[in-house]
Amino acid sequence: MRRFLTYSLLFLLPLAIHGQEMRKDIPEYPFLQSSVNELRFPGDSSGFERIYRKMDSVLFQSCGDLKIIIIGDSHTQGGTFVKELRNNLMSLRPLSDGGFGLVFPFSAAKTNNPSGYVTRYTGNWKVGRNTMKDPPHRLGLTGMSLTASDGNASVTIRSRGRKARETDPHYYFDSVKVLGYSDGGNRTPVVVIGDVDTLSGEPSRGDSCWTFTLPAMTDSVKVATRGESGDFTLTGLYLDNPFHGITVSGTGVNGASLPSYARCRDLERDLEEVSPDLVIFAIGVNDAVAYSFDTALFESRYKALVERVRKALPDCAILFITNNDTFRYARKRGYYVNTNGEPARDAFFRIARDTGGAVWDFFGIMGGLGSMRRWEKAGLARRDKIHFTDEGYELQGDLFFNALMDKYSEYLGREGR
Repeated sequence: MRRFLTYSLLFLLPLAIHGQEMRKDIPEYPFLQSSVNELRFPGDSSGFERIYRKMDSVLFQSCGDLKIIIIGDSHTQGGTFVKELRNNLMSLRPLSDGGFGLVFPFSAAKTNNPSGYVTRYTGNWKVGRNTMKDPPHRLGLTGMSLTASDGNASVTIRSRGRKARETDPHYYFDSVKVLGYSDGGNRTPVVVIGDVDTLSGEPSRGDSCWTFTLPAMTDSVKVATRGESGDFTLTGLYLDNPFHGITVSGTGVNGASLPSYARCRDLERDLEEVSPDLVIFAIGVNDAVAYSFDTALFESRYKALVERVRKALPDCAILFITNNDTFRYARKRGYYVNTNGEPARDAFFRIARDTGGAVWDFFGIMGGLGSMRRWEKAGLARRDKIHFTDEGYELQGDLFFNALMDKYSEYLGREGR
C-alpha cells in the first residue's frame, strides 16, 4: 500500500530531477584533477544513447530497467566502489531499486566479502577461482566457484552491508537465480525456508541456472544442496525483484588479471542470464604491475574479452576504468612508483577506440603518476599504495557518478527536458 501511495506522487519527480544538479559534493583535494573527470569516447559513442534512454524511462516514467555490472579485481571484490555507485543511483528517485543483482558468498571461499552485502556459510565447500592456473571446476562471470557434496553445506546472503549507514537504501528481493551445475550425480540447489522447509527451483539453460520464486519479499536467503550423490558447484547468485528500476552489480577476484577471465568458460552463459545494459571493465592493475609490461599483449587480451562480451550481448555498452596509480615495493629500495601507469592509461584509450567503448580516466583524475602517495597521506589509500580505504573508494564512486550524470545531463539538454 505504501509503495502504491508513493508511486502516486511520483508525477512530480521529473521536475525535481530536472531542477537539481544530479551530482555529489566532492571534497576539495589539491591533487584531484577535476577538469578530466568525464566520460570520454575515443570512438563511437552511440552505444550510450541506449543507456541514457533507459535511465530516462526509469527516472521519468518509472518503467523499464537499467542493469550495470562492473568486472574487476580486488578493488571490485572489496565492493565499496560498487556500493557507493549503487546507492548514488538509487538516490536519484525513490523506489528505483530494480534488483540487487549478482553476488557471490566469498566468506565460504575464505576470502574477504564485498562491503555491500553480508554472507555466511556452513559445511565444507571446495573453492575455485580464476586466478588459479588450472581451476578445479568451470567458472562463470564471478570468476569464483564453490563445490559441495555435503548435505550440511549452505550459504546465506543478506543484501545489507556490514557498515551500512542509516541513509543507505534497503534492498529487497523475491527471486533468486542460482548459477552453477551438478556433476556426477543428482545433487541440486534448494532454498531453505525457516529451519526445515525447502523450496525447489526451476532449472533452465541446460541445468546451469535454477530460478527460485520466494514466498515474500526479503533481504536474505539461504541456499543449500539436496541429493543422494554427486557434487553441486555454485558459481553465483542473482537477487531480483519484480519492480522496474536500476541494478548495479560488481564481480571481482583478488589478484585477477585479463588471463584470469579468459579461464572463465561460462562467462558468456552468465552474461546472457544477467543481461547487463552496461559492462564496466576495471581490470588491469595486476596486468600492469609486471616489470616488463607488454601493452600490445594487454590490448589484444582486452579486445578478446570484449569480443566475448559482444558475442553474448551485442547491444550492451562498454566502459573502461583506467588503472589507478600504484607503487611497487623492494626490500632495499622501499616503495617506488610503478611507471607502467601511463602506458597502461594510453592503452585503455586505444582499446576503447577500437571497441567502441568509453573511458573514465581514473589514473588522470587521481593526479597521475605518483599520486597514490598523496591519496595515502589524505587517508584515502592504504599503506600498500595499491588499494584504497573505504573513504577512497567512496570518493571514487562519487567521482564516477558525477561523470556519468554529467553526460546524462548533456543528453537531457539535447532532448529538451
